[in-house]
Amino acid sequence: MAGAVVADGLASGGGLRERVGRAVARARGHLLGLQAPDGFWHFSMEANATMDAQYVFANRLLGREKPAEEKRLGEHLLATQNDEGAWPLHHGGPGHLSCSIEAYFALKLLGYDASHPAMVRARRFIRANGGAAHAQVFTRIFLAFFGQFPWAGVPALPPELMLLPDRFPLSIYRMSSWARSTVVPLLILLQHRPEYEVPPGQGIEELWVDPPTPADVRFPPDARPFTIRNLFLAADRVLRLLDRLPVRARRRSLERALHWILERQDRNGGWAGIQPAMVNSVLALRAMGCAEDHPAVVAGLRAIDDFLAERDGHLLFQPCVSPTWDTALAVRALIDAGDSPNDEHVTRAMRWLDRCQIKRKGDWAVLRPDLPAAGWAFEFANDFYPDVDDSAVILMDMALTGNTDTDAFREGLAWTMGMQCDGGGYGAFDVENTLSLWNEIPFADMKAMIDPPTEDLTGRLCELMGLLHMQPDAPRVRAARDFLRRTQRPDGSWWGRWGVNYIYGTWSAIVGLRAVGARDDEDMIARGCAFLRSYQNEDGGFGETCETYHEPRMPVPGPSTPSQTAWAAMALMAGEGRITEEVTAAVSHLCHAQAADGSWPEPEFTGTGFPGHFYLRYDGYRNFFPLMALGRFQQLADAS
Repeated sequence: MAGAVVADGLASGGGLRERVGRAVARARGHLLGLQAPDGFWHFSMEANATMDAQYVFANRLLGREKPAEEKRLGEHLLATQNDEGAWPLHHGGPGHLSCSIEAYFALKLLGYDASHPAMVRARRFIRANGGAAHAQVFTRIFLAFFGQFPWAGVPALPPELMLLPDRFPLSIYRMSSWARSTVVPLLILLQHRPEYEVPPGQGIEELWVDPPTPADVRFPPDARPFTIRNLFLAADRVLRLLDRLPVRARRRSLERALHWILERQDRNGGWAGIQPAMVNSVLALRAMGCAEDHPAVVAGLRAIDDFLAERDGHLLFQPCVSPTWDTALAVRALIDAGDSPNDEHVTRAMRWLDRCQIKRKGDWAVLRPDLPAAGWAFEFANDFYPDVDDSAVILMDMALTGNTDTDAFREGLAWTMGMQCDGGGYGAFDVENTLSLWNEIPFADMKAMIDPPTEDLTGRLCELMGLLHMQPDAPRVRAARDFLRRTQRPDGSWWGRWGVNYIYGTWSAIVGLRAVGARDDEDMIARGCAFLRSYQNEDGGFGETCETYHEPRMPVPGPSTPSQTAWAAMALMAGEGRITEEVTAAVSHLCHAQAADGSWPEPEFTGTGFPGHFYLRYDGYRNFFPLMALGRFQQLADAS
């Protein structure tokens, strides 16, 4: 770590306090200026090029014409192509083959000629990395709909999955919520196989290194003969025999899938609040004979278009929207920065969050039927899939603003606490969603088919328990602490499932453990703090790249980012209970990095969708978390 930054911060003494005060005032003013009249905050979210590409694919398959939007999406695709001609999974990352294939094909469908310089560079990258034959599953499926990939290379998904009992080991309810809501419409699509005839010159035959054969596009087996993967590959070949059955022979299964989709359509027309479920569901409805003016189709298309967003002068297609999460974090940041719970902007936000509580049972009730329906979702509308993380932060906001003597708080707390898994940890949307066999099927090349308990969510729930003064040896608290004890890595860090990565997980775990205040957690906390101190950059900030998920044995440091610096600073302040040199350096870095308008620039992706495969840039993170950290620094300085 750079001693100059630390020395400057310490020598300035009260000077740093004044700088922090000015930074807090600017950040607070910036954030308040972005609050909607109804009381919520809503920031855009960016993923990778497949989002824009799949919007174009869906429009073609549905026969929709959206020339103005697609023109701008094409411009965004060109703007996000990197120097090697590829499209990465995250800002500054290496080129990714499937992202690049989808972006290339979308640009061709938009009329870009293969001779365009961007297309030449992209084609060179794709072919050098194996070409279309090495595309991932979702890319293969979309290409197959357009006749650009052999169906022999698309894994089988029997619609008879819909007929299995809810609690059966291979039931759809043993998949994660995001996999379930994506797979069910795919059960229909892979039977009906909608087709689009690609106009001359818009295909991607040039992306094949060799002409495709069934042998070339099948998924390779493990070298060892007797593995779970090889067993599922053999099963896939057997299931393909069922695909020869006419659709009418599988009508009951497909009708069950159709009913399931219609039953789970949200009031805004979407499904599960995520792009894959929404696009697949509209395509599935059309494949099952729903007309283009069917109310569910019309509402679904409107929900898809609502995911288009302006950012940095471009139009992009978001994977999701996060107003509930944004609002909950904005409230917490403002309170940490000294705002009164009675301030008008805080009360408006809390009234909006109160209206967002979900009072109907969702898929989580299959394994927790006795819990009250009282959680919160991430999005404007996602009633079947409330999540533990949003609910925990909102409950903390309610506690900090004195709103605990209400049915909404009591029932919300009962639901959130009741989602604890048997091992003491918490998953995001379901309980006991740990059947790792799902990640071995050929379809699951992203290894994201389950929703097991994680360190970051369990730390968040410990923070909530501590805020509510639950005793360290209360059964739920003890179980959560034991989970964190089991999952701490030898270097003292904790893995981050929903944020990048060891900084995020370690922040959540340390803050949670400190909140519950057990003496026998001190060693865990000290080791976590030591890890963070060793990870600080020369400029005083903290950073970690998404590539850290590809190197599971060791963290991969990156350039300092506002959100990750804030997470580390908050962890160190909580863990050590004082302003150390490392905290001073981090806070000084945040003050120095702040823009004139009170925000912080952060092009990096610090949110995680699927570790190793899908990352997110939450535009609000650069606003919430630095303000939280600076506010907590002020509180600690005032108390010392």
